[in-house]
Amino acid sequence: MRRPFQALLLLLTGAGVLRVSLFSDIGLRYVKEGLQPFLVASGLALCALGLIGVRRDGLALFERGQGHDGAHSDAVIQSSHGHDHSHGPRIAWLLLPPALALLLFAPPALGSYTATRNNPKIVEDYDRFEPLPAHGPAPLSLTEFIARAQQDDEQSLKGRTVLMQGFVTPGKDGTWDLTRLLVSCCAADSQSLTVKMHAVKAPPADTWVKVTGTWHPRGALGTTSAALALDVATVQRIAEPPIPYIDRAPPVD
Repeated sequence: MRRPFQALLLLLTGAGVLRVSLFSDIGLRYVKEGLQPFLVASGLALCALGLIGVRRDGLALFERGQGHDGAHSDAVIQSSHGHDHSHGPRIAWLLLPPALALLLFAPPALGSYTATRNNPKIVEDYDRFEPLPAHGPAPLSLTEFIARAQQDDEQSLKGRTVLMQGFVTPGKDGTWDLTRLLVSCCAADSQSLTVKMHAVKAPPADTWVKVTGTWHPRGALGTTSAALALDVATVQRIAEPPIPYIDRAPPVD
C-alpha cells in the first residue's frame, strides 16, 4: 500500500469511528456508554494522523515537482535498507471494508443469532425486593423478573401481570424467548437474559417488543425450580432502544 493510500485509509477509518460515536449513538451498539468518549478520541486521533500523512505526501510531491532530489533520497533509503519504505503492508487493505461499512451503513446491534450461542447471564442475589405497584401491570426488567421468580420467598409474581421488553429469539414447540443482551465492555463479551414466552405466536426474529403477561406456573416460585417463563397476554412492537445493552423496565404508557 502506497503512502497516499495509507493516509486516506486512516482518514476513512477515523471518519467512520466519528460518525458512529460523535455524530450519533450508533457506537452504543458495539460498546458500553462509558466507552463512547474513548471512541471519539480514537476517531479524532486517526483523522489527525491521516491529515498529517496527506500534508506530508503533498509536500513531498510539491518538492519533487520543483526539482528537489526527493527521488535521490528515496533511492538512498532503498539501497541502505533493501526495500522501499514508501510502501506499507498489503494486509492494511483489510481495514478498508470495515471503514467503509462504518461510513456508509451501520452494522446492527447483536441479536437473536448471538443470544442462541453465548452464555446466559447469571443474575446476582437480591437482598430485598421493593413492593410491586398495587394496580396495573408491574414494569420489570428481565433481570428483576428472573430474580423475583427464583429468589423471592414472598412469591410477589404470583397472579400478577407484569410488563417487560426485549427482542425476539425464536424457540421450539411454539414458544419464543424475550431476550436482552448485556455487555461488560463491548459487544464481544455479551451475555444473554431470556424469559420464555407462551400462548402467543412469535413475532419475527430480532423484533423489539413490549409484552404483558403472568408467570407461567411451572416449578415453585421463590426457588430455582421456578420456570423463567411468561403466559403472554399482549405483544406490542417497539423501536430498538438507543442503548440496547441496558436491561431496564419499560416505561408505562
